[in-house]
Amino acid sequence: MAFKDTVYINAPVETVFEITTDFDHAKLIMENVVKTEKLTEGPIQVGTRVKEVRNIRGKEAETVLIVSEYIPNEKYTVKSENFGMTVEYHYRFMAQGSGTSVDFNGLIHTKGLKNALIKPLFEMILKKEDKDHLVRLKQYIEKHKE
Repeated sequence: MAFKDTVYINAPVETVFEITTDFDHAKLIMENVVKTEKLTEGPIQVGTRVKEVRNIRGKEAETVLIVSEYIPNEKYTVKSENFGMTVEYHYRFMAQGSGTSVDFNGLIHTKGLKNALIKPLFEMILKKEDKDHLVRLKQYIEKHKE
């Protein structure tokens, strides 16, 4: 397991879900994301593919994210596969009063002995890059909500 987080956002679940699943907001919420490009036509749904470019230690790294779970205003999962490692970001949204609780669970799955050995290092890097993304999501939504 890589890492988990939960945040309460003072906005309706529909607003929080819409912004979280709009890849155009990724660079405002994920510190190292420099751009995203939707590769599939139509609305976000299971199977939607998005190219994500991150700045990692001064170099651009590109990956393709695939939406693997999508239930509007309830849950959303994206995954990417590179070099024998699969990264999954699971989000669950729950209305609480006039706001929304967001649970996040980031998982890494490896294939092969070499990847199993470097998995702890990869988890550490991923945590460092994305550990504050729910806090940044909260700040962005609460600042920009209508």
